[in-house]
Amino acid sequence: MKFKKVLKYVVFLVIIASLGFLYSFSSVRNQQKKVSEIVIEFEDGDNNFLTHAMVNKLLIQNDSSVINQAKSVINLYGLEKQVAKNPYVEKASVFLTIKGTLKSIIKQRTPVARIIADGSSYYVDRQGLKVPLSENYSARVILVSGVEKDEEIKEILPLISKILEDDFLQKEVVGIQKSDASDYKFSVRSGNYKIDFGKLEEVDVKFKKLKAFYNKTFLDKTIQNYKTINVKYHNQVVCTK
Repeated sequence: MKFKKVLKYVVFLVIIASLGFLYSFSSVRNQQKKVSEIVIEFEDGDNNFLTHAMVNKLLIQNDSSVINQAKSVINLYGLEKQVAKNPYVEKASVFLTIKGTLKSIIKQRTPVARIIADGSSYYVDRQGLKVPLSENYSARVILVSGVEKDEEIKEILPLISKILEDDFLQKEVVGIQKSDASDYKFSVRSGNYKIDFGKLEEVDVKFKKLKAFYNKTFLDKTIQNYKTINVKYHNQVVCTK
């Protein structure tokens, strides 16, 4: 009985030792493998600021491609940080597969408006981060003028979000101009008239009035008779022809 008990322990220790050796051997072999290819995937979205070639240029280590470098020397954190620094990248992950493929999955920034100020122009995303214009892709977003400072951008973002959340307003409002008196005016897609929105107060009430006015004037086809539609006054819509 005692011999059988000892034998069981010996067999158990041999199995553990064998598994440890196999794991260690396999791990060393895996680290010695070289990177055979780079695969870049972009998460779903309408933005095409980046191309595969542009990201490939970011996946560089010690001034050379990671292809044919041993997996053990690849600095995944460093590569990921390098890709994430690109102004068009919102989120990036870089990892190696067992077969030696270096994979990068990227989410590109989503611009919500294009700011035009002091002869320059740039996009902002939902967080208010500035995104430079791109030679590869032009985003169809609301044009905003009269807004220059970061605080002014933060102030207008809730208004832009409100417009983008509404199917009709998203298609209709193409431009927002802020005056020196902090009043806002909209340019629209359906005509040459302007929407005088006033200050950023009672925003929901003003949009409700505007949509009710649109419903009526689209129906009787009188919308094109107006030059300005003013919704900034309480409980009324004032129009000029």
